[in-house]
Amino acid sequence: MTSSLGGDPVTPTTYDHGGGVRSIRVPIPDNPLGHTLVYVVDTDRGPVLVDTGWDDPTAWDTLTAGLTACGTSVTELYGVVVTHHHPDHHGLSGRVREASGAWIALHAADGAIVRRTRSTRPERWYTYMTAKLVAAGAPEEHVAPLRTALPHSRLRSSGRDPQRTLPGLSPALPDREIVPGEFLDLPGRRMRAIWTPGHTPGHVCLHLEEEHPARLPGRGRLFSGDHLLPEITPHIGLYEDPDDTTVTDPLGDYLDSLERVGRLAPAEILPAHQHAFTDAPSRVRELLTHHEDRLTDLQGLLAEPLTPWQLAERMEWNRPWEQIPYGSRNIAVSEAEAHLRRLVKLGRAEAVAGSEPVTYVAV
Repeated sequence: MTSSLGGDPVTPTTYDHGGGVRSIRVPIPDNPLGHTLVYVVDTDRGPVLVDTGWDDPTAWDTLTAGLTACGTSVTELYGVVVTHHHPDHHGLSGRVREASGAWIALHAADGAIVRRTRSTRPERWYTYMTAKLVAAGAPEEHVAPLRTALPHSRLRSSGRDPQRTLPGLSPALPDREIVPGEFLDLPGRRMRAIWTPGHTPGHVCLHLEEEHPARLPGRGRLFSGDHLLPEITPHIGLYEDPDDTTVTDPLGDYLDSLERVGRLAPAEILPAHQHAFTDAPSRVRELLTHHEDRLTDLQGLLAEPLTPWQLAERMEWNRPWEQIPYGSRNIAVSEAEAHLRRLVKLGRAEAVAGSEPVTYVAV
């Protein structure tokens, strides 16, 4: 059942999905998504969380109150399964572990990002981001704040400030690795990990291979994280090691992962945002069509040579480019680059030889 909000930000909204699965709406501060759906799965060793929510006092209070509303508490948790490393999913994992002793499981690819985030000095990140944006054709007025921040980050890491990582970017290191195709340590349950890269390199969906409590047709239930959402198209960008020159294809990875989930045909999808839904194959077809249409549109824009920044300026977003905040523009350019890489891999676009910053043109 859903509880009443009553205007109190720490009064949880919980829902019983049946079969020992409940969800808690954990708020995300200053974000249009509004909340993360954190799932509570009963096991023979105690409850296990699927994701945890953002590391924020209100989110923590909502999570703990939600667990109480579900008839348990944070101290009784057995484990945390994290679908991917983003802070609205992994943010509270460390605090949950401190309160309960629960293990934290994450796919190795996202675990590597967490370790890199924790260990890389701030000036390395600022230098890398500056170089990436310059190479993408970003104007100097956009790059300038990063150049300004660089000297301050060097002061922080020179010994005058013990902080070694960027503010707010010290996510918890996982205790366990999620191995695709294997069942997770949920005694009394059958939950299998499915690797679904694209949104992040180590994103996983979790297939609860048990009959649906309402006996809906299909194969169990799928905790889909951000991979498959009922109305939102997840961001597909670049997550790369500054010291690794491998050229990845995250959009190609995402599209392949979508098709695998579509063939799985679960009875119900339990996503991390919005609401539960059915008919995964239909939603997968919608997303595949959306991305093919977008690639075709971008190929049309590349009738003239464009940098990734110029392409991002011309792409269709949920608001005009001039209204997109600074940080979101960086994300938009990352998504533009992911689409460019896909077009190049498909032989539908190519880099213009000798251009600097590099431009791309349709083939």
